[in-house]
Amino acid sequence: MARDSDATADVAFNKWRWQWRRRIAIAQGQHPPALVLGGGSVLNVFTGELIDGDVAIDAGSIAGIGSFPEATDRIDVTGRVIAPSFIDPHIHMESSLLWSPEFARAVVPHGTGAIVTDPHEIANVAGLPGVAAFRDSCRNLPLNVFFSAPSSVPASPQESSGAEMSTADIEEMLGWAETVALGEVMNVPGVLRADAEIAARIWKAAGKPVDGHAPGVTGPAIQAYAGSGITSDHESTRLTEAHAKLRAGMMLMLREGSSEKNLLDLLPLVTDDTFGRICFASDDRDCHDLLAHGHVDDILRTAIRGGLDPVRGIRMATWNPAQHWRLPGLGAVAPGYRANLVILRDLETVDVEMTLFNGEVVARNGALTVETPGAAVPPILRDTVNIAPLHLSSLVLVDQNATRAVHVIPGQIVTRLIEVSPPSENGVVRSSVAQDLLKLVSVERHRATGRVGVGLVNGFGLRRGALASTIAHDAHNIVATGVSDTDILLAIATVAESQGGLAVVADGMVIAHVPLPVCGLISTEPAEQVAEAYRDLERAARELGCPLHSPFGQLAFLSLSVIPEARVTDRGFLDLR
Repeated sequence: MARDSDATADVAFNKWRWQWRRRIAIAQGQHPPALVLGGGSVLNVFTGELIDGDVAIDAGSIAGIGSFPEATDRIDVTGRVIAPSFIDPHIHMESSLLWSPEFARAVVPHGTGAIVTDPHEIANVAGLPGVAAFRDSCRNLPLNVFFSAPSSVPASPQESSGAEMSTADIEEMLGWAETVALGEVMNVPGVLRADAEIAARIWKAAGKPVDGHAPGVTGPAIQAYAGSGITSDHESTRLTEAHAKLRAGMMLMLREGSSEKNLLDLLPLVTDDTFGRICFASDDRDCHDLLAHGHVDDILRTAIRGGLDPVRGIRMATWNPAQHWRLPGLGAVAPGYRANLVILRDLETVDVEMTLFNGEVVARNGALTVETPGAAVPPILRDTVNIAPLHLSSLVLVDQNATRAVHVIPGQIVTRLIEVSPPSENGVVRSSVAQDLLKLVSVERHRATGRVGVGLVNGFGLRRGALASTIAHDAHNIVATGVSDTDILLAIATVAESQGGLAVVADGMVIAHVPLPVCGLISTEPAEQVAEAYRDLERAARELGCPLHSPFGQLAFLSLSVIPEARVTDRGFLDLR
């Protein structure tokens, strides 16, 4: 066995040394490279300069920048900017609604070369075996998919998930080659009381970065939270809060997702002194946003329109996350780095012409140029919706339990708790279009326990009908809201019968429905088809009166028990102030 291991190591070393020697020779003009990108301007993330020069690429790496008149292949990029491909440092891939190869087809043409995904959505449904199956589907894609090990599954005891990630599970996942960090630590009160289980999980990270999740936390609490070993945060919504996290030494991620839009509010924090400790993150972006608007490139465009220097923005979208997550060979256009690159027609508009991965052109003019591997969905990720029989009586809300409501804030996943006086009849509360007070329902969908939480929500604006979803961060029970109890019940039944999905119902009819058979979170259909169906779904919700930019994006967060101030889970109405 030892001899076999030694022989394998020798083969690996000899291959590496051959490539190493060849790269040294190419840089000195002693050997032609396999590929040259000629005539462009190189964006240097170390100096902030745009430098005219050819980029020599060989065996998937950059050999040098300079003049390389001879090459096996040459691509003329005159007038273009050559930059590192973009990195999303905090995303939940499942929120795209796309199966892994389709996710790659959606984001790689937009210049994405790497992501760090926290698969706690799948983990909440199918545990570590489900995450392992998901990891397998991400291999051999034309982008690097790195993982953070979910640290908080379930997010809290106030919601019922389908599975748990034990400390032993987390330790096993931290040992995967693809795992670069411990995932977002959501139990802020547990950290602040020095919980032993959280301590064990941070200890198991063994020096890897630890992602944070600390909405609204400032003062001594953020000092304690950062001092526990947590190194980053993406949950800031206010300047004072984000500044406190920067002062505490955390990597600050400016979030701009489909339903979480915090970038422009926090952009004034980016200065000459701070920009090295700030990057961008999408957190949750649905397939329609990805295809219609983009991924990190769209975040960059938003930041540049908000006044950010484009060169600085690209440094924040490449080098900063690569350094924070310790992603060797990524995030720069320089000798010895991987040739994971974007070719931009225009720097100001972040107009992506080509994406290269390991030195190969993998996307051009908005479309992949390579095949993504087929990745069948394994049985462990299917047939995960299992609810007890529901009746209209399951949705009853009585007077004494209806004095407060969840108030939705457009473009934010934080909510407010408000006092309300809803109409009632014989002690039973009804939804009120006039007061914009709708039933908000959470149904346990993993073990058919029959648990149903019912409360009120303000801000959805529906004039009739109902919406239901099996995407309900983080436990992913069924969440529904609506004017009519009969429509709510039909919407819930629709998504349950399709083994997951999203539905819009009105007047006893299903108006729009997107099945999501993979853990009740993800479609198996092509990206364009899912994006079109999702667009139609959200349009249907808006036609019923919902004023929100992303009705289902915001609905998905109304059961998340670790975001203030108010939620409804399968265990009832929660005051999280």
